[in-house]
Amino acid sequence: QVQLVESGGGLVQPGGSLRLSCAASGSIFSINRMGWYRQAPGKQRELVAHILTLGGSTKYADSVKGRFTISRDNAKNTVSLQMNSLKPEDTAVYYCNAEVVITTDYRYLEVWGQGTLVTVSS
Repeated sequence: QVQLVESGGGLVQPGGSLRLSCAASGSIFSINRMGWYRQAPGKQRELVAHILTLGGSTKYADSVKGRFTISRDNAKNTVSLQMNSLKPEDTAVYYCNAEVVITTDYRYLEVWGQGTLVTVSS
């Protein structure tokens, strides 16, 4: 019903930058929130950042504050994550996440992307 497609992962040296993008498509009536989670090997999935559609307020994990910036294009149903000053501990699979209201019956759905690998290494 709803798909999230991510792009932008890859290998980067410590101190470098990457930009992740995610596009939502399908039976979308509205999107309440979009964001990014990550999961490193052997660790639980954790919130990196999210942004609300109404008002545009954002939330960041303490570990990425000041280095990562999340942004939205509400008209295109996309979300991006600009990651600067990357550290080896940022290495993880990054997942796009969205809370949407679907057109078929106006239910709330939480949707996940397939994940994109970010590796920070010299």
